[in-house]
Amino acid sequence: MSDGPTYGFDTLQIHAGARPDPATGARQTPIYQTTAYVFRDAEHAAALFNLQEVGYIYSRLTNPTVAVLQERVATLEGGVGAVCCSSGHAAQIMALFPLMGPGCNVVASTRLYGGTVTQFSQTIKRFGWEAKFVDTDDLDAVKAAIDENTRAVFCESIANPGGYVTDIRSLADVADDAGIPLIVDNTSATPYLCRPIEHGATLVVHSTTKYLTGNGTVTGGCIVDSGKFDWSANDKFPSLSEPETAYHGLKFHETFGPLAFTFHGIAIGLRDLGMTMNPQAAHYTLMGIETLSLRMERHVENAQKIAAWLEADDRVDYVTYAGLPSSPYHDRVKKNYPKGAGALFTFAVKGGYDSCVKLVNALEIFSHVANLGDARSLIIHSASTTHRQLSPEQQEAAGAGPNVVRVSIGIEDADDLIADLDQALSKASA
Repeated sequence: MSDGPTYGFDTLQIHAGARPDPATGARQTPIYQTTAYVFRDAEHAAALFNLQEVGYIYSRLTNPTVAVLQERVATLEGGVGAVCCSSGHAAQIMALFPLMGPGCNVVASTRLYGGTVTQFSQTIKRFGWEAKFVDTDDLDAVKAAIDENTRAVFCESIANPGGYVTDIRSLADVADDAGIPLIVDNTSATPYLCRPIEHGATLVVHSTTKYLTGNGTVTGGCIVDSGKFDWSANDKFPSLSEPETAYHGLKFHETFGPLAFTFHGIAIGLRDLGMTMNPQAAHYTLMGIETLSLRMERHVENAQKIAAWLEADDRVDYVTYAGLPSSPYHDRVKKNYPKGAGALFTFAVKGGYDSCVKLVNALEIFSHVANLGDARSLIIHSASTTHRQLSPEQQEAAGAGPNVVRVSIGIEDADDLIADLDQALSKASA
């Protein structure tokens, strides 16, 4: 799309980054199913490899279909650039990779997806990195956890599994004062409900597998760069501010300015980690994003109705949906998430672990899967699945106790979903 008019979200989700194919006039973005690209001549090839010219070299690094997706997500999030990769977990590692080094740490929210907790508490140790987990609602605890080796603060905008909503601005202020970036996983909210960069986030990560694609067909991840962080303000980020030996001493921040992180993510991150998104996955996600706002409106509408019904049911102990007036986060939702609190939340079933298992087994419309953000309604008992590897204390901190199930409300008829939950709760409590 040309520079000039400021387009609305509904227009950008269809058009941003996409142009008719110059060779054929094809209106939909083609799937460029190719590994490599022919150089014009030797000089052109050298310029590409020296990062003196932008273009396509090899699909581990760049691909035209993936490039459209990167531009579209960056535009919707209000960033200057984005790097797509193979999964949401890959996006998290890719986001940390230019920032961290042996002995460095990231301060992370306790309210994270169980797989992220495991990745941060166990796997990143193999790189010599460390994660400090704190309640990000306790800003004093966040400040206390940050030390001279801290390189980022990490949170989720709408936390999985409980649907808790984060006060991103307050957290960004703490990170800014410490001279470090705030990384926000915006998977559950999507840029339709929340644009973390507008609240002060430096980087935004997505599992594009979820709401952005919306149909449960492909995995993918994305890192969006705000372009607003000064990587040369101190000596904490040498990968971005100091000479890069692999590119003859090029300094990414000095050379690429606001796009330093994005270029590093492609030229170093994808080159060396190889966490590449395939073009067919990018194509499916592009098609999904075209209806993102329509789907999110229905997701939120259904979730609000179903959460209220569950809260009034005697077979349910409590519901964590932040869109309910009873939620301690309700005022935060109205202020920071005016279009709604998403469609992900948990509820506690009377009868505990066994009743949760019976409930899951009795449902007919809800699918029992380890996924969220699908057009279909999904359910999982986190304590026995996605959060099984965590300690009981970690499960409780994450909102995934043994008496809790997580639901991702889809876009079906809300009354049909309520009827399905009603019959399953009857069997679970029998």
